[in-house]
Amino acid sequence: MSFIVVSTQEYGRVCALLAIVAFRTHHMRHLMSPHNSPSELEKKMQIGFIGLGNVGGKLASSLQRNGFNLMVRDLDRQVATPFIDRGARWAESPAQMTRQTDMVITCLPNPSASAAVMEAQDGILSEMTDGKIWAEMSTTDEHEVKRLGEQVLDAGGEAIDCPVSGGCHRAATGNISIFVGTERHTFDRAFPVISAMGRQILHTGPLGSASVLKVITNYLASVNLVALGEALMTAKCSGLDLNTSYDAIRISSGNSFVHETESQVILNGSRNINFTLDLVVKDMSLFQAVADRTNVPLELAPLLLDIFKDGQSRYGPREWSPNIVRRLEEACNEKLLAPGFPEEIVDDELESAGFEVSRTH
Repeated sequence: MSFIVVSTQEYGRVCALLAIVAFRTHHMRHLMSPHNSPSELEKKMQIGFIGLGNVGGKLASSLQRNGFNLMVRDLDRQVATPFIDRGARWAESPAQMTRQTDMVITCLPNPSASAAVMEAQDGILSEMTDGKIWAEMSTTDEHEVKRLGEQVLDAGGEAIDCPVSGGCHRAATGNISIFVGTERHTFDRAFPVISAMGRQILHTGPLGSASVLKVITNYLASVNLVALGEALMTAKCSGLDLNTSYDAIRISSGNSFVHETESQVILNGSRNINFTLDLVVKDMSLFQAVADRTNVPLELAPLLLDIFKDGQSRYGPREWSPNIVRRLEEACNEKLLAPGFPEEIVDDELESAGFEVSRTH
């Protein structure tokens, strides 16, 4: 038998390393549920996807990339061409899609668009039957998703609201976060499909809960965007270098996801995050409606909504949302531009299997 002799200092280092490994292992077990990657049987589920826009197209691509059978539909048939070329089927109507699939996903720009797709004569509800799932991935109103969900349940189907968060660049790689509001058995049944589109999957509670959390988190992101514009302009007008200012914020307690993404395209000048001012106004209005229903006396939100409405009237509803900083640029006669920043944000993380996030407490 042989022995390895180590010093007390080396022994301490080994123990510390083992402790770190043990902590990380425990931490990941806490975060990740035992769900596995989709099986071949699960991939045989027929999935319908309506709405192939900036976000929806990327989510649908993740489903195709992960081997799911897909049927697609969009008002603009041309955007469906790449999916059809890769083997997806085209649906002539939402009704046909519902009839021929096990799960129909909608990812649309506003609640009225979702209602039209659901309740039209040839809509989803006309063919909803026992065991079929409707998954609403649009950013929508809690009451509206519940209203439509009740009709799905009355027809024997199952309903989910599962909006995403994290930006188009993470939707493109399948690494976006997804909130899921539904009953537990429906969550488990739909998990293989949902986890093929996103990485961190949080079961938020019953139908409607995910939609509330989505507009809450979008509100926080929009507050941060306006605050960052003010911070960067104050730095610029104080004679500070904007590259240095960006790094100072990045390594400070003032850092955020929005700073590490949107500040970069602000300083580049492209301002392109695939999200427009009209969508911010819609989301802020939905957040305000939730607060009004629950009698929360908001102070920042009404001011923020006015700022974005003003930006929309000045620059148009389809202007990129980070261009809200143009209001400050015009007021100060200064440009928020700096060299070396990317034109668009790209997710540099490899796609990894989605997992259920356990609640912290």
